[in-house]
Order: sequence, then C-alpha cells, then structure tokens
Amino acid sequence: MKMELYYLRMQRMREKTDKMEENKATRKLRVCVATCNRADYSKLAPIMFGIKANPDEFELEVVVLGSHLIDDYGNTFRMIEQDDFDIGSKLHTIVRGEDEAAMVESVGLALVKLPDVLHRLRPDILVVHGDRFDALALATAAALMNIRILHLEGGEVSGTIDDSIRHAISKLAHYHACCTRTAEQHLIAMCEDHTRILLAGCPSYDKLLAAHHRDDYMDIIRNWLGDNVKEHDYIVALQHPVTTDIKNSIKIYELMLDALISFNKKTLVLFPNIDAGSKEMVRVMRKKGVEQHPNFRAVKHVPFEQFIQLVCHAGAMIGNSSCGVREAGAFGTPVINLGSRQTGRETGENVLHVRDADTQNKIYHALDLQFGKRYPCSKIYGDGNAVPRILKFLQAIDLDEPLQKTFCFPPVKEWDISQDIDHILETQSALAVDLGGTNLRVAIVSMRGKIVKKYTQANPKTYETRIELILKMCTEAVIDAVHLNCRILGVGVSTGGRVNPQEGVILHSTKLIQEWSAVDIRTPISDALHLPVWVDNDGNCATLAEKKFGHGKGVENFVTIITGTGIGGGIIQHNELIHGSTFCAAELGHIMVSLDGPECMCGSRGCIEAYASGMALQKEAKRLHDEELLEVEGMVDLKKAESVSAIHLINAARLGNCKAEAILRTAGMALGVGIVNILHMVNPSLVILSGVLAAHYQAPVQQVIGQRALTSAQSIQVLTSNLEEPALLGAASMVLDYTTRRIY
Repeated sequence: MKMELYYLRMQRMREKTDKMEENKATRKLRVCVATCNRADYSKLAPIMFGIKANPDEFELEVVVLGSHLIDDYGNTFRMIEQDDFDIGSKLHTIVRGEDEAAMVESVGLALVKLPDVLHRLRPDILVVHGDRFDALALATAAALMNIRILHLEGGEVSGTIDDSIRHAISKLAHYHACCTRTAEQHLIAMCEDHTRILLAGCPSYDKLLAAHHRDDYMDIIRNWLGDNVKEHDYIVALQHPVTTDIKNSIKIYELMLDALISFNKKTLVLFPNIDAGSKEMVRVMRKKGVEQHPNFRAVKHVPFEQFIQLVCHAGAMIGNSSCGVREAGAFGTPVINLGSRQTGRETGENVLHVRDADTQNKIYHALDLQFGKRYPCSKIYGDGNAVPRILKFLQAIDLDEPLQKTFCFPPVKEWDISQDIDHILETQSALAVDLGGTNLRVAIVSMRGKIVKKYTQANPKTYETRIELILKMCTEAVIDAVHLNCRILGVGVSTGGRVNPQEGVILHSTKLIQEWSAVDIRTPISDALHLPVWVDNDGNCATLAEKKFGHGKGVENFVTIITGTGIGGGIIQHNELIHGSTFCAAELGHIMVSLDGPECMCGSRGCIEAYASGMALQKEAKRLHDEELLEVEGMVDLKKAESVSAIHLINAARLGNCKAEAILRTAGMALGVGIVNILHMVNPSLVILSGVLAAHYQAPVQQVIGQRALTSAQSIQVLTSNLEEPALLGAASMVLDYTTRRIY
C-alpha cells in the first residue's frame, strides 16, 4: 500500500513538472518598448519590428512619452503610428520651459504617471534606450516596480551630463545590449554581471546599412534642399545644447551658423532637442534669419530612412549630435564635431573635433578641411546584425531567476575571456587577403590566429578582373562568417611591392603581379563591405604575424626575413613596425652584399635576392641541369627544364652534388652577410627566418653571424618561423590589433 502511494505521489509530481514546463514553453515574453524622442526611436524601431515579426515568441507593448507628443518638435509619435505600431499609452510628461528646472519637473511628472501604465501593462521586461532624462524616469519606475529592464547603449562615454544619466540607468538595468567592445568593458568595470551583457552593435545600423543604397536618394535630397542641389555638395547641421554649459553651447551654435552662412553651401539645419537651452538656440537661429535664408532649410524632424540618405550623401555633417560620430561613420561622411558633447565617444577617422570652438574662423577652417572628402566606412558601432542578437538575448532570459541584481566586484573580466553563451560573444575575427604572384587567397582568421576558413583562386592578370575577384571572395567570406559565428571586424590586405599603408595604396608592385601599381585597394573593399581596411607589404605582414602569433610575441626589437620566391621582411623596433619615409624600409632582399654579383630583378647587382631567393636558386638549378651537372644517383629523373626548381638543387646537394653544395654555400653566405649588416644597423634581439627556404638557411646564417658579426651581436638568436600562413595571419593582425586595442 505504501509503495502504491509513493508511486502515485511521484506520478503527480511528474505531471505537475511537465505542466509547468509546457506553460513555460508556450508563454510569450511580454516586452514593453518605451520611446521618448525621434532619436531613440531610430534605435528602438528595428527591435520593435523584430519583436512584431515573431508573434509566437513575444507580445509587444509600446509606450510613447516625452518630446514625441510636442508640436514644436514635430509630433513625432505619428511616425510610430505610420510604422503600424499600436501605441498602448501616450504620456504627456514634458514640462515646458527648456531649462534645468523644467527637466527635473519633467522627470517628476513622468514618475507620477508611469506607475499606472506599468501596472496595467505588466510587462516581463522594459526596453529603455540611452541617456535621456525621460529614460531615467522609465528605469527608475520599472526598477521600483520589480520589472526587468534591458538598457540599450550603456557603457558609452560622451562627455556631458548624459554620461551620469546613462550610467545611472545602467545601474538600474538588469540586462544590457551595448554597441562596442569598449562600452562592454566599461559596464564590466562598473561591476555589471558580464553574463548579462550582450555586445550587439547599434540597432540603427541594421536599418541604415541595409537601406542607404537607394535609387531615389537624389529625390529625397531635392525634396529637402531644392532641385539645384548636388550630391556631396550640401551640409547637414545638428547641434544640441550641453546642459552643463548652456551659455557656451549657445555661443558655439551662433558661431556655427555664422560659419555656415559664410561657407555658402546648401545646408539642412535640424532643430535642437528639448534639453535645457534649446529655446535660446532656436531664438539664435531665428535672429540669424536662417529660416528665410536661401541656402538654408530649417526643419523639426526628418524621417529616419530619409535622414540616412541625407547624411550618407552630404558633403559634410556639422554639430554635436551622436549621429555624427556614430551613424555618419558607416558612410564615410566627413563630420565636424563642435564642443565637448561627443568628445568621449569612439569615432572613425571621418570625425574632426573642434573642442574649443571659440571663433567663427576656426569652425570655417574645419568646414574647409572636411567638406567634400570621403573616408573609409567604419563599423565601430555595428555590423547590421544587432536585432537578431538582441531577440536571441531576450529569448534566453529566464523569468524564474531571481530579480534582484548582483554586482560583480573586481577582479574584472579580461577582454579576451570568452563566454559559454554563443549569443553573448561571437568570435572576433578578421578578413585576411593575400595577393601573391600566383594565387589570390582570402581567409577568416580568429582573434587567436586560427584560420577558420580559407578561399583560394588563381590571381588574375588584369586589374579589373583582380578587383572583381577580390570583392567576390571577400563578400562570400563575410556571408560565411555569419554562419560560422564570426564577427568580422575589418579587412587586412597583404600584397607584394611598395605600399603606403596610411592611404591604402599600392605604390609599386613586384614584376610577378601585373597592373598593380598606383592602385587604391582600400576604397573599393571598404565601399563594398562597409568595413575598415588595412593594407601593407607582404614582408611587413609576415613580421606582424610573428609579433602577434609567433616567435616575436613579447619581443621589443626583432627582424623577420622571408625566404621564398624573393627575399623580403620587416623590422620591429621598440614594438613598432618600421615603414620609412617613402615606405621602402625593410626591403631586406635588396641589401647589396657584392659590388659585382649577379643581376637582381630590381635592376641592381649583388643583392641578397640575386643569390639566395627561390628564383635565384631555380636559375642556378636550371643552369646545372642544362649542363647535365644537376642529377646525381638517388634523384628522380628530370626530363624537362621547366620542371626544375630550387628544391631539386637542395636535394642534389644533400645527395652529395658538389656543384649544388657550392651554390647553396654561396647563397647561405650572402644571406648571412646581409643579416650581419642588419644586426649592425638596427641591433635586434632576435632574427626570424620565414618562408619555404627558412629551415635550409638557419644553420648557415647562424654560422656567418658567429664568424663575421661584432662580438656584441654574435649571441643574437636565429629561429625559423613556425607559422604556416604568415601573410594571412599578418594581414589579420593589422585588423585585430587596431580594432580591439588601438595600438597599431
């Protein structure tokens, strides 16, 4: 009887557990998205569309408050309705006055009205964006009502009171979706639990990267600025008050308008936000007659999709809006950032800061420097895949876990500690391109130097087909990277010849790569992929590979010698790669070791490359073969001169061919003498031999150093590289080091 009761009790417990699991599986997550103004809606709208597109997983509630409901700021709640979202509540929370007291009163009014709305909606989670005072009221109300909060764009630094508000919201929030690695590290340093931080990217990038290539962009530009305006020949101006320095921000606004009037270009001026000081800024604008000026169009609001087109095709953007340092970078649009409002943010190279904007002339000069330029597209703030990550993050939230936040006090998680949850941290990766004389190779390379996937094609002979193939292979790799859970941070290109890495231009190519001189390789790749691009010589790339992944890791001064078809290399001095004044430093293969030696491909004589390169050894091997002096007993019969290579010469020497031995002895001596010259010039602590001939040359080179180097240099060690793909790894290291640690 007792056993029957036990089994009956166990069966009921199993049924109860199964029912609870079934309810949990079928229950939708109720998500409330609260939007306060036109700016935060551009970030929240893509998430709202994503939630709406998944009705089996989520229920969406929309709350609108703040400046959305004010006529002077465009009644922008209408665009939410036009996007076909049902607004559950409209809260009039703004106390007019546009001064510090009005901001405080607006927060208080919102806190009075929000409890009833949140009690009625009963969301599982509230999504709050950014750093506005309205958002602080939302987060405060939700936290006190035990509602989970997901905060977007926490951890960033902009240099004003917004920082304090943003960080306060982060402390109230239970979950975080941030845009950059630096922002993630700031949140961790603020003792937030790293398992509740998602490195997502900015949601607005999902929309702008997908939509900015529109055929009707000129129609949009003309609609806002008139029929006579041309692409890249107008300015977008957007300046907001700085609430901690209102007087100075109004002065900067006045100087900006004076500079724009003098600059005499068509200009779209957007009204400032509703922060304290905005009313005075509007008065300045009207006093200057901007609304009646023929070169100006002053507007309260532009729909985000159209605003994207206007920023993308502008000659410049000026002001202190976060759009200038965030979204504009995705298009390479030149930006002049005025004052202190955005000085703490991460920016691309398209941003020129005028922090002390105290004269009209200084602002005019900045316009003159920036207007009409185009910069490489930057993806610092996102890659267009933020919304899928955020939706996956929301789905993973366990509503049964304790609501009370726990803080993770030091020690802080290091930057490279990976997570067990795949949607929190993807593999940070680079796209590496290696242009060789024979093959064109592209690879996805992880942060730890693992080649995740490699693509190889024959290198075309003409410029047009080569560029077309590079873009095709890179595009394919970027698509594959998504499925491989790799986040591509940028593109690194390794190529033969002399390269200007600052401009991304191949100045002069080797004879092995045709039609490859005076080529801007950075721009077409950056424009096609919307990724930052780095370019360098293959010898320098191999050296960077050793510095990050090989024997050079942690070594302050070393030299890499590449022994392959030619002879090349790179020099690391005080942890920096040496390029030289005309980018021909470390052309190590063209160090002369004899005044009357064999002719080199560079046109000179007696270069190391003329003695020790694969081509030089192949030339000698063919000569011996033609004279029937190459083959010895034990070698494979060679019938065609075209099949003879340097390897056959090395094999012949190993089998006792004295002629082959003499040639290799001379080659090793030439390379060794050249390296002794390098030791006496730059005094590295390590020499690394890389390439297919490296193992053969190590012993002869070490011997020559012992015989001919100064006593102080004879102890310098010579190692052979253990990297299988130094060119690809070096190209990747340019991306990985710069985008994650900003040291290259």
